[in-house]
Amino acid sequence: MSLTCVHAAEEAKVEPVSAEMLEQIVVTANRSNQTLYEQILPANVLSQDRLLLRIEPSLGETLNRLPGVSSSYFAPGSSRPILRGLGDDRVRMLQNGTSLLDVSKVSPDHAVTVDPLSLQSIEVVRGPATLLYGPNTIGGVVNVIDNRIAEKRFTGSYPQGRIDVMGGTADNSLTESAEFNWGTGPWVYHLDIFHRETENIEIPGFARSAAQRALDDPGDPQPFGKLPNSFSNSEGLGLGVSHVFDKGFLGFSYSGINSDYGTVGEPDVFIDLEQRRWDVRGAVYEPNVFLREMRFNFGYTDYTHTEFEGSDVGTLFNTDGFNGRLEFLHQAIAGFEGTFGYEIQSTDFSANGDEAFLPSVETQKHSLFFFEEKQVGKARFQFGARYDHHSNESMTSVAFGPGLNRDMGVFSTSAGIIYNLTENYAATASAAYTQRPPTYVEMFADGPHAATGTFEVGNANLDQEQSFSLDLSIRKKQGWITGTASTFFYRFNDYINLGNTGATDPIDDLPIFAFAATDADFYGFELESVFHLFGAVTAPDDDQQTTAATAGEDRLDMILRADFVHAEDRSSGDALPRIPPFRLSTAFEYERGPLTASVEGQYSAEQNRTADFELPTDSFFLINAGISYKTRLAGLDSLCYLRGVNLTNEEARLSTSFLKDVAPLAGRGVITGIRLTF
Repeated sequence: MSLTCVHAAEEAKVEPVSAEMLEQIVVTANRSNQTLYEQILPANVLSQDRLLLRIEPSLGETLNRLPGVSSSYFAPGSSRPILRGLGDDRVRMLQNGTSLLDVSKVSPDHAVTVDPLSLQSIEVVRGPATLLYGPNTIGGVVNVIDNRIAEKRFTGSYPQGRIDVMGGTADNSLTESAEFNWGTGPWVYHLDIFHRETENIEIPGFARSAAQRALDDPGDPQPFGKLPNSFSNSEGLGLGVSHVFDKGFLGFSYSGINSDYGTVGEPDVFIDLEQRRWDVRGAVYEPNVFLREMRFNFGYTDYTHTEFEGSDVGTLFNTDGFNGRLEFLHQAIAGFEGTFGYEIQSTDFSANGDEAFLPSVETQKHSLFFFEEKQVGKARFQFGARYDHHSNESMTSVAFGPGLNRDMGVFSTSAGIIYNLTENYAATASAAYTQRPPTYVEMFADGPHAATGTFEVGNANLDQEQSFSLDLSIRKKQGWITGTASTFFYRFNDYINLGNTGATDPIDDLPIFAFAATDADFYGFELESVFHLFGAVTAPDDDQQTTAATAGEDRLDMILRADFVHAEDRSSGDALPRIPPFRLSTAFEYERGPLTASVEGQYSAEQNRTADFELPTDSFFLINAGISYKTRLAGLDSLCYLRGVNLTNEEARLSTSFLKDVAPLAGRGVITGIRLTF
């Protein structure tokens, strides 16, 4: 359950794909201000108020209930989004349009260096966004957006912001955060801070699954009721200043996160993480008759995390680097509108210590891209292409031997169409061809990785991964039923997979997992629909959304979500590892004036299509409920909320997690909070 306070004048936006949500704009997927309804690729937006009502300590768990989105769940401290069964380097993580530049894709125990509390919104685009963001977006893009760099002038007479307090019982958590915005004339300023503490989470029964316990030695400890070493503590700060002029803006921001959390795969190991980030962002509108906008982003990150074994330093990971992006949006030419640009990224990675399974690596990427679209009657066409040159150079060392240098150029292209069948229905189709170069982890890994209980072996001779994808969807934005349904198909050649070889390293006594290329197919579907049972009012043509609730009437919606992924090795027909099962959820949401209440049933099927040496995952059914109330407290607009999670205390394990057999989801819990907005 969840309890929080927000702007009483603001409508507490609901989570389903309603008519109002389909009018939101996703900046990640396009440059022409199309709404969700007008997008070609399936997308979701969690804006600040809706984000608050489903917030979790990690980004992966915050997004986990969206259609097509699962997570790499590594207990509360670390969880990265997985889109359509594709994760790691096939999902690009962005912060305001530039790479996060952390090491979360190196290993699932490495946290994503952004906290949902500091965000204004999260955009999730499913499917290959190769038009703008490159070959490592085959699964999709997750773009987290803060408002540290303002693009518009501050219009109030007094500072504006919000204060949040939140607590939870399943992990005995306490969270505080605040945000302040103010300005004068062309100058706009921003400050945000947060602090979160969680203890070891409560679980319904044994930490280890029944299948795993049957394989354990009789003398192995079997934790019960609590997940050992699942605590987390984090704090962060962000500062920003912008100068907004008549035809553009220029801004600078600084942010930092400190976090320490336990790695549940190792009972005496915890990670101490520090990240410092500097961003510069700006735009000039209509600089000449040819360009509609010129925009640039630049982000520099200094990241360190230390893995402690008790009080001793075990392994130290460092990465520092930058990502820069320059885009030119041109005026319409013969009906074509679009953008072209250049992107650069450079990182230095090093790992030192007993579990340094990677050598030091310098990576550089240079990219050129263009994207065009044209309206023809009821149809709008999009097409584009991108060229990326990747260079990975490993350093000579005693542990890993002579250094290696791998250079590779890759090409990606995609095209799509959206067709308005009627005023309220739209159908989309898109196809993409993508070449993805192997990462330095896939090429150079060679050592024990105790956090995942594996000995990882890379392959420096891996070639580029090639994929062809097809996406189809249909959407409805008004009437008794609204929502979207999508289906997808991916065909991979030389799909790079980390699989269990069945062998065991004799020194570290860990199973050997090797990166190898195979041919693979992925296909599935996603569904998100809202049945407006009563109180629904059709949205007018001028997009001024109206609901029965705003008119003082009751509103009741039924929200249906479902997704499914089938993934297999095409040559053998065998299942690929860590694939999500079929999922289905049904929720009822009732609104009357300032009060909103909901109840949800969340079903996840068993996953018995497993790779070699991978244990199956049982099905589970979770019941969640929530209530929120908008009011005035101490003269401030507020939103109070209460959420109940896993009310039947069901044992639940995610098949996408390396630790699914030793780390279940939390048991029954209550989350309560309040947000004050001024």
